[in-house]
Amino acid sequence: MNAVTIVVGAICILLIAYRLYGTFMASKILKLEAMDAAKETPANELEDGKDYVPTNKWVTFGHHFAAIAAAGPLVGPILAAQFGYLPGLIWLLVGAVIGGAVHDAVVLFASMRKNGQSLSEVAKEELGPVAAFCTGLAMLFIITITMAGLSMVVLHALEHNPWGVFSVGITIPIAMGVGIHHRITGHLKGATIVGFILIMAGILFGPSIQGTAFGDFLTLDASTLAIILPIYAFFAAALPVWLLLAPRDYLSTFMKIGVFGALIVGVFYVNPTVQFPAIIPDFINGGGPIVAGPVWPFISITIACGAISGFHAFVGSGTTPKMINRWKDIKPVAFGAMLVECLVALMALIAAVSLQPGDYFAINSSPEAFAALGMDTVHLKDLAAEVGMDLEGRTGGAVTLAVGMTYIFTKLPWFAHLASYFYQFVILFEAVFILTAIDSGTRVARYLIQDFFGDLYKPLKRTDWLPGNIFASALACFVWGYLLYSGDISSIWALFGVSNQLMASIGLIIGATIVLKIADKRWYVLTCLVPLAYLYVTVNVAGYWMVKNVYLNPASNSYSMLNGILSIVMLILGLVIMITAIKKWIELWKVPQTELARKYGI
Repeated sequence: MNAVTIVVGAICILLIAYRLYGTFMASKILKLEAMDAAKETPANELEDGKDYVPTNKWVTFGHHFAAIAAAGPLVGPILAAQFGYLPGLIWLLVGAVIGGAVHDAVVLFASMRKNGQSLSEVAKEELGPVAAFCTGLAMLFIITITMAGLSMVVLHALEHNPWGVFSVGITIPIAMGVGIHHRITGHLKGATIVGFILIMAGILFGPSIQGTAFGDFLTLDASTLAIILPIYAFFAAALPVWLLLAPRDYLSTFMKIGVFGALIVGVFYVNPTVQFPAIIPDFINGGGPIVAGPVWPFISITIACGAISGFHAFVGSGTTPKMINRWKDIKPVAFGAMLVECLVALMALIAAVSLQPGDYFAINSSPEAFAALGMDTVHLKDLAAEVGMDLEGRTGGAVTLAVGMTYIFTKLPWFAHLASYFYQFVILFEAVFILTAIDSGTRVARYLIQDFFGDLYKPLKRTDWLPGNIFASALACFVWGYLLYSGDISSIWALFGVSNQLMASIGLIIGATIVLKIADKRWYVLTCLVPLAYLYVTVNVAGYWMVKNVYLNPASNSYSMLNGILSIVMLILGLVIMITAIKKWIELWKVPQTELARKYGI
């Protein structure tokens, strides 16, 4: 099969889904136009110039997309290619349309109805104090694990890479300049053009610092980066949203969409052949060198953000609801951004399966594990020579994406001498992609800490209280920074996958409760219940499998008592929330739907 066939079919499905299902969700389920006529958004009603800032629709889309599209859509589909291209392709399209886009829209809507409060605060009003406590505790666990997992990928992308460190670092002052200019003048177009040109100039200048004293200064090891990343995240969380977070995410989105746009163009021009079979039977039932578990439930757990992601609930109940200018912007910002992220994940899958299977497994497996597979590499030595570095045993997915994209573009005759530059650019692109999510994720962790511990010390709940902001930001960065400094990718990523999907289940539980209250027809709640039923069963099966076979199995290389305890605690919290929600749904079901819609609707 050729890659163009997959890409064209997928784009058509996503466009139709946005036009039809997205419109149905916006007009019939959430009634966004009626909301615009009846009520101001929290950004307008509570504008404070710091956290609550009415923002241009496309700037908000840029921020939201940059924040949600992190390591998941880049790394997850690549690792899931172990099972063949078909399982990942099916789950990406079905999961994103039926699950992810719906989840993101209802969570953002639920938070905005409660003045942009976190999901734990929303749960308190919708499900009661027990569910609220469990949701808040689960969210604190999950956001900490998520930040550590995302940062781990960045850490290895920038380790001993001065070009990458410089190019990523230069985006910080550029974004702040754009934010200040837009804040003072209100003009976005000129600042966008200048900012984008400066970022491109920084990328082009990057190679010239290698081998210089400045380059040596920026050649950082993993331990140093593990300290620098949380320090940077502290400032991103504590500074006003318009100064760094929003403009940086906005500018980074151009790079993200541009790179994958170029990949789409490259796929159409080169039309690479998909080298992988639809299914790889040897690993369907488990025992693979990359994902140890069976295709189900681990296809969903591994792909994570590309189809549905609990991390999106943090952004959708954190920074974004405080920026939305009109209620109807929920459709492009939440529903639309999720479908674009699905396309990003699809292109990452294409990049992986365009490689020869032997080359793919050599990159993503340890040398010992690859030797046991009995496979031979095909183009790996030539690719390593073209990009100028050894590629075997570089696990984690990030290098595979860069190699896969480079391999596709090397089919262009004039591109061969640019391979090493393009490879490094994709590594940089991945780092920027993930860092923007770390920016928003840490700020969301700050909100969660303020909400959760604000019940013990009331001033903490005030987002305009500077000491509380500084304390919460520092605590969030310290906790996930500790996990980053002391952990490794194998001990964190699988835990991230399970916890991430559990958070998505919690988001759908709260979304289903909201829809049941405001919908004109009871069956509308199926838009949330159908994906919830699949996801909740999936995450519990995966969590049990990981605890039994990996975390609490002394014979496993990833044996970890801490990870096992964290997994068990999170699954118990999820069960308590589910039981509480079912009781609430039964209670609501006894009330006539017209009465519910009149009481809780617009």
